Amino acid sequence: MPRKANPALLKPLNLSPELEAVVGKGPMPRSQVVKKLWEYIKKHDLQNPKNKRNIFADDLLMPLFGKKEVTMFEMTKLVTPHITDPDKK
Repeated sequence: MPRKANPALLKPLNLSPELEAVVGKGPMPRSQVVKKLWEYIKKHDLQNPKNKRNIFADDLLMPLFGKKEVTMFEMTKLVTPHITDPDKK
């Protein structure tokens, strides 16, 4: 039996203007945000060639990351403050 997607992961979330500059206009689900971030990273060749798990921040990613290089695991943590649930006040 195929697994059903968690509806919480499909919920459209509001994005900060800094995040929208990279992934496009929101709202969009977190999974789509991460997918679009990776598309941007690959399109602009921002992975460290010596360690592909590290990502270099360009001018658009710097406001999201706050430093010049992050790991792919840090990336999701650093992007979280730029994503808000429209239902929570």
